[in-house]
Amino acid sequence: METENEIRLRLRFYKDVNEPIAVVKEKLQAHRDAQPQDYSVKVNDEHVWFHFKGDRKHYWSPHLHLELESKEDNTTHIRGLFGPDSTLWTLFVFLHFVVAGIFIIFGMIAYSNYTLKAPLMMDVIIMFIMVIVWFLLYVIARQIREKGHDQMNELEQVFLKIIR
Repeated sequence: METENEIRLRLRFYKDVNEPIAVVKEKLQAHRDAQPQDYSVKVNDEHVWFHFKGDRKHYWSPHLHLELESKEDNTTHIRGLFGPDSTLWTLFVFLHFVVAGIFIIFGMIAYSNYTLKAPLMMDVIIMFIMVIVWFLLYVIARQIREKGHDQMNELEQVFLKIIR
């Protein structure tokens, strides 16, 4: 998967397998029952999650979510989504809401000060700082994704090995 030029933080892929969904699920459940040492596999209906565990799990470790979809010609369409740990993802979403909230609040204060002919330089400076913080959050997220790139490729290779 070519990921170096991707802008999205959560990488996706799609794969069609020439086997019915039941066979693909059996392969995934058999692999889960073998209890791999480096990662955990969770299978729930048509959803499968791969997570690193133990010493291999870091704050930047990705997980792989697979959604299995049955097609009419006895093939399975697999949608894969790589993502960060859910705790880290929640933190980043929370920080984005805080930054956006501060920006909006100070934007309203700046508008009020403008209509009242009061000084608004401090409000504009804080809004500018929030834009910089937002770009910093994006850069940090890209660095975290880059740090977990090798583990992401490893999860993809494990997945491809299982469905062969």
